[in-house]
Amino acid sequence: MLSAHEFATLMLVKDSADQIADRKELKTLLERQLVAIERLAGGAVRPRVTHDGDSLLRSFARIHRPAR
Repeated sequence: MLSAHEFATLMLVKDSADQIADRKELKTLLERQLVAIERLAGGAVRPRVTHDGDSLLRSFARIHRPAR
């Protein structure tokens, strides 16, 4: 189970990976293979959501969709 901070970090990586600072929650997300580190041209690195991380986010969105 992810903590609220870890889940929020996963959402931030999905929506604005370029603006993610070195957060301690990234370690857990990397260990659980929800996030991977991507190497960019010029040697820069940034986190990206993996297939498993994206599946988790989509599942959460379905469960928490407002009733119509």
